[in-house]
This record gives sequence, C-alpha cells and structure tokens, in this order.
Amino acid sequence: MIGLAAYYSGKSGTEGAANSLPHQTYRASYHFTTPDKWKNDPQRPIYLDGTYHYYYLYNRDYPTGNGTEWRHATSSDFVHWKDEGIAIPKYTNPNGDPWSGSVVVDEAGTAGFGKGALIAIVTQPTAGGKQQEQYLWYSTDRGYTFKAYGKAPVLHNPGTTDFRDPKVIWDQISRKWIMVLAEGTKVGFYESHNLKTWRYMSGFITKNIGLVECPDLYLMHADDGTYKWVLGVSANGKLSGKPNTYAYWTGDFNGTKFLPDLEEPQWLDYGFDWYAAVTFEDGTSRDKAQHRYALAWMNNWDYSGNTPTRREGFNGMDSVVRQIELRRAGKGRYHLASEPLEALTQTSKAAAAYEQLTLNGSRTLPFTGNSYELNADITWSEIKNVGLRLRESADSRRHVDVGVFVKGGYTYVNRAYTGNPDKTGKYLESRAPFDVSKKKVHLKILVDTTSVEVFIDDGSVVYSNVIFPELNDQGITLFSDGGTAIFSHVVIKRY
Repeated sequence: MIGLAAYYSGKSGTEGAANSLPHQTYRASYHFTTPDKWKNDPQRPIYLDGTYHYYYLYNRDYPTGNGTEWRHATSSDFVHWKDEGIAIPKYTNPNGDPWSGSVVVDEAGTAGFGKGALIAIVTQPTAGGKQQEQYLWYSTDRGYTFKAYGKAPVLHNPGTTDFRDPKVIWDQISRKWIMVLAEGTKVGFYESHNLKTWRYMSGFITKNIGLVECPDLYLMHADDGTYKWVLGVSANGKLSGKPNTYAYWTGDFNGTKFLPDLEEPQWLDYGFDWYAAVTFEDGTSRDKAQHRYALAWMNNWDYSGNTPTRREGFNGMDSVVRQIELRRAGKGRYHLASEPLEALTQTSKAAAAYEQLTLNGSRTLPFTGNSYELNADITWSEIKNVGLRLRESADSRRHVDVGVFVKGGYTYVNRAYTGNPDKTGKYLESRAPFDVSKKKVHLKILVDTTSVEVFIDDGSVVYSNVIFPELNDQGITLFSDGGTAIFSHVVIKRY
C-alpha cells in the first residue's frame, strides 16, 4: 500500500495534473479523498483479518447522473489506503440505489449465511412507492462483494417520510442485535435475533436540532471508571445557533430504551464540515469501550457542489480519523474528547520549532506550507483577541484565522478572508464557548490543501472546516490584539 494522495492520483481523472504538476492540485495530501466523481456518507468501518474495511457512498455518474453505491477501501492504519472498488452496486434489482447503513460481522451465523458472514443493513427506496425501507445484503468473501437478500425489505416503513440510516450493534448484555434508525426528529430502537426480523422497541425524540440522520449507539468506559452509553446523530442546530454536525447524549441503555443524562445534546464538532459521522471500535484493543475512532464527511449539504476539485474530476473528502474518549466533566456530566490518531502524527516530519515567542501585535514565521500539523500553547494576562493566521497570502490579505476572542468568551475558526465553499456569507466563522478565565489555551491544528481541523485543549472542542485558499497562500502569522501574548512550544510538522 502507498499513500492515499499518490495512490488515487493514478486512479482518477486527475492523474495527468496530479503527476505532472504535483503542487498544483487541490487533492488533499493526507485526507481520504474519493478517487474520482463523488463521495458522501462514510459507513462504519469494521476490523477483519488485521485490516479495516471502509465503505462509503459513491456516485460513478456524478455530476450528470444520480444514485449512490457502496465503494470499498482497506487500510491497516487509516493513513495509507487501498481502493477495493464497488462492494454494493446500484440499480441491480427493482429497488432504488443503496444509501447509508452499517455492516456487522455475524460471528455466530445468526442470519443463516454462515459463521463470520458480513451482513449489511442498508436503506433503499423500495420499487413502486419509493418509500425508505431497510434491506439486507450479505457477503461470504470477507466483505469484498455483497449480494442482496431478496427484493423485499427486512424492515418495512411504518408510514413515515424519513426512515433511514440503520446502525446495527450486537448488545452483549441482552444478547441480541440492536438497530437505531433515523425517523425525522426521532431515533427509533429495534431488536432482532437473526438480522432478518426486526421489532420496534422505543423511540428517542430530539428537540430543536432539525431532521436527524446517521444515528449512532455505543458503550464507553469513562476516565473515572464509569460506563456510559452514547447516542449520537447528525443534526442541524443552525436555527438555534448550534452546529450542523454530530450531536450526542450520554446516558443509559437498558436493552430497550435510551435514557439521557441531560435533555440538551453536546456536539462532537463545532465546525461547518463534519457531517454523517461514524464511530467505530479499535479492532486491536482489549477494552472496546475505552476509546473509539471517528470520521466524517467533510462537506455540507448547503454548498456540497461548490469546490474547485470538480475541475480535477472529483468531489469528496473525509476528516482525519480521530480517537475519541469519554471524560468526566463534573458531577453527573461526561463529554467526548477527540484527538488525531497517533499513526497520522507519526507520518509527519519535524519542520520548525519555537520555544517561546512574546508579541503584542503580529509576527510572521519563516515557515511556509499547505499541509502540516501545528501545536502551540498560548498564555496571556489582559488581551482582546489572540491566535494565528494560516494559509496566508504574501500580501497578508488572504488567510484563515484560528484563535480565542477573549473579549467574547469563545474560540473560533474564521474563513471569511480566504476561499471557501459558502457563497451566502452565513457560514464564515464557527465558534464555541471557552473559559477565558484560564488565560491559556493549547491548540493542535491540522492544515491540508482544502481543510483546517482544530483541536482545542486536548480535543475538548474541535472544529472541522473546508477552505479553498489559493495554492500559493502558505504563510503563518501569529497575532495578539489588545495586549501581550506568549506563544510557547510552537512545533510545526510537515506532511
């Protein structure tokens, strides 16, 4: 296996540009991108025979034709990928194209396709009425090809418009399969003993976060030893000033019903471009609940087609894979924290380091680049605004800003001064509340050709945003406004 960008540059319609002009492409250096055409929702990866199998929605007919199918890629480290082609093809039976769902390894052979068969429960629009219903596909060749289990759904639509994105898990406690399903503003809970016959158990009603999609359910072992269930959904909190990313609740699941600790959800990302996220187990860990991995589609349905990569024949990128852990945040309160995988960091090379920089104003660093990781500790006593201008043009007019607005009590990522996909002016600065009384912050920033991902204070808050800087905009400037700031342990690693 070789690096993602190099592998895909030879497999897509961009191979001429990518190979002859390697520095003049908008293809990401270290993020997963579709080989060509279109990708959107990730499907939860599974670990099998020492390899992670990743499926995602792919449209070979983009931009002139519709219909998604499941494309397959494999990796042992989430840094280097091998394209495995189409695993679940579209339009192969009277029903519509396959949408999102999930794959499980049926170790005991409960579905009747043999022990160790891979079972995918997938949403498809049923022939005739086009209702969203759940279908079963199975694989007996370790996940490389799937066959449809008949033409009828294994879970019929009860009469609702939105009825999709099944996420299936095996519950060791109740010894049964559990499915969570997106049903408008509700998450439905279903049970089965054979993956073919499903029974409704309960519903979890969400409030003020719009239509929910891609639900998620898993058990986590918190840092204080407590076990908590987590229910997650992709949601739209824009109308109430909240993100349009991954909302989640911690709580208890009794095998039938989910009981949240708090009514209001928390958010796993505060950026504009972390949607249809999936979390999944570390296949090598003994304690599967101690941590999980997560990734998401780096795009937003409000502007999904606005990207310069279309000129190179593709549209679709994922976030980096994160490790998530559950941490206690106070009495009876828990939250998820995210950090990039160590395997990704290990592929970077040290490029620049600055032990301490004190400034009141701004200072441009001699380092330039468009694909790197930057770590920094920032402290202050009295200040209004402090941070970094990244992907800055030579004349300083274009840049993306990351920082702490102390006066307002929040951290932010602002892409208003660089190229970006939003043409409406609504989605330019993403924000999250921050305790400025600490007078310090740690930033881990991942910059790639068309993205910036920011991890605040060991991943307590994360931003994922798509950006489209001019390719030669590669500067970095530190700034402080209204006082003196100290930037310590500034380390830049190049990808």
